[in-house]
Amino acid sequence: MMRRRTTLLTGCTALVLALGATACGGSGPVTAGGGDKALSGQSVTVAGVWSGTEQENFQKVLDAFTEKTGAKTSFVSTGDNVSTVVGSKIEGGNAPDVVMVPQVGVLQQFAGNGWLKPLSKTAQKSVDTNFADVWQTYGTVDGTLYGLYFKAAHKSTVWYSPDALTQAGVEPPKTYDEMLKAGQTVSDSGLAAFSVAGQDGWTLTDWFENIYLSQAGPEKYDALAAHELKWTDASVVEALTTLGKLFKDKQLIEGGQKGALNTDFPGSVEKVFGPKPEAGMVYEGDFVAGVAKDQFGKEIGKDANFFPFPAVDGGEAPVVSGGDAAVVLKDGKNSKAGMALLEYLATPEAAAVWAEAGGFLSPNKNLDPASYGDDVTRATAESLVGAGNSVRFDMSDQAPAAFGGTKGTGEWKILQDFLRDPSDPKATAAALETAAAKAYKG
Repeated sequence: MMRRRTTLLTGCTALVLALGATACGGSGPVTAGGGDKALSGQSVTVAGVWSGTEQENFQKVLDAFTEKTGAKTSFVSTGDNVSTVVGSKIEGGNAPDVVMVPQVGVLQQFAGNGWLKPLSKTAQKSVDTNFADVWQTYGTVDGTLYGLYFKAAHKSTVWYSPDALTQAGVEPPKTYDEMLKAGQTVSDSGLAAFSVAGQDGWTLTDWFENIYLSQAGPEKYDALAAHELKWTDASVVEALTTLGKLFKDKQLIEGGQKGALNTDFPGSVEKVFGPKPEAGMVYEGDFVAGVAKDQFGKEIGKDANFFPFPAVDGGEAPVVSGGDAAVVLKDGKNSKAGMALLEYLATPEAAAVWAEAGGFLSPNKNLDPASYGDDVTRATAESLVGAGNSVRFDMSDQAPAAFGGTKGTGEWKILQDFLRDPSDPKATAAALETAAAKAYKG
């Protein structure tokens, strides 16, 4: 892990950008390192899904904020069900000041409930300067910007063992068909081609979304995400048919369908990068690298590498993303200091802290790529930022949680059923539409 840089913003303009200060005279805030801090004596409570290493690395960002402003911070890990936990805290009069929201649908829910404060003018100015328009769109509800996307995921990366591909004599593919052919060659060499985490339904939604975005195009992707296009549309059936070719091929999937359905996400990474490899490739987001490195000691770029999710049927190569948006709750005890934290998080300086610690991608286009600790992460980040407004947010994360984000039901369950038996894409599309229609009405 790289040592965090402690370089501070200098000069009045930079400090105003970071903290939303209104003056630069003696009464204004002073940079860390001497004099009074702008928010000394105040505290900010932040809630988010992160735990373990992610929580530790985000704490470094919060510590840098404290160093700059004097405000104390505390982090509360919510687990996956952010909506329920935050809702209960608001009802109990114990609302956090800031929430790191991992799903567009939840951000929209919070805004609809009247829980959120709009971003300050200072934060909005930073977002305009540092982020592509698409990130503003995903943070906006009914024309008001509430969410600042601090951490992003690049969900269009296929991770592989360089040894496995070298032994099979194949190169990273450029198209989806080439990927399946390469997988066949890897399988012929003794390893299964793909490890699929079918036990975790969200990984299957990511497979579908990449295929759909490339094959059907961004306009239909947006329409389907908003449920303006029905899941029974021919484009959905076509994407399911494409995905089904992989799911039904027992040579390509480690353990076949049954094995995949009994494999969770960490297990899928272990089957490629663990001590006893069983597959040559695993599709998932950039966070695969963190598991390969931290859990199995792999050197990223040498023992583990990725190629972009390839283009399908002549379409553009997809760039699907996820992300965590910082929002300020109206009911927080110190929402003013919370907004100052968001203004800090909007700066390249804040992103650099976690980028240097590792396990992080920023959608901030003005973050120096040199801040990332290895070439592979740097390349992933540059791919994400370079995609600009063609990035599309994870579709299931945009949906109501009952359809796109709940274990054992909705899209997760239906795609697991499809993995178990991919013989009837039309029936699967119909089941998806029934579940979606119910969830979007609710």
